[in-house]
Amino acid sequence: MIRVLVVDDEALIRTGFQRILDAADDIEVVAAVPGREAVQTAQERRPDVVLLDIRMPDVDGLTVLADLRGLREPPVVAMLTTFDMDEYVATALRRGAAGFLLKDTDPEELPFLVRALADGGTVLSYKVTRAVVDGYLEAGCQGPDVRSLDALTDRERAVLVLVAEGLSNVDIAARMHLSTGTVKDHVSAILTKLEVGSRVQAALLAERAGLLRPPRDLEPG
Repeated sequence: MIRVLVVDDEALIRTGFQRILDAADDIEVVAAVPGREAVQTAQERRPDVVLLDIRMPDVDGLTVLADLRGLREPPVVAMLTTFDMDEYVATALRRGAAGFLLKDTDPEELPFLVRALADGGTVLSYKVTRAVVDGYLEAGCQGPDVRSLDALTDRERAVLVLVAEGLSNVDIAARMHLSTGTVKDHVSAILTKLEVGSRVQAALLAERAGLLRPPRDLEPG
């Protein structure tokens, strides 16, 4: 079972996410709490994945993110957002956010996104990636130079593209006919060579370098 903690100060959001995720056979929402209860609840319930509102009235979501990532066994944390807060994006990335979920995500997609997060994937579709990149750059955080990609082998570059597309380690292994352990080793090497702290930051670097193709309906012509 994938254990999930939902953190949002709006009871309606918490209840909605909990009902959707609890309907999945392999996901259990261990708690749904407001921001001020997030860290203590995470310590007590030890979730695998935390869905955390990036902006809450009673506590700073970015501070909660840093506290969660600072735990002895930190959960994977994805930020819940409406993308009207570009100034927060760079800080969330630096503090270890594993992805960004739109609050109006299609309910049918939500369990798949949580599974991807639990398996080490990202939740950045092309639309989300573009919004995150825009906010990241506007915040003045250029991050590592794209020339650092030259240090990657061809196999590592191929893995990076799939990471940037949001695939989990299991999905990448299936796509490339590799073992999951080999994919994990490649991802670790990629993060080290690119000098980034998370898969999301690696994905952003790949996007900035033009390694990703937009969906067909977004391509010119």
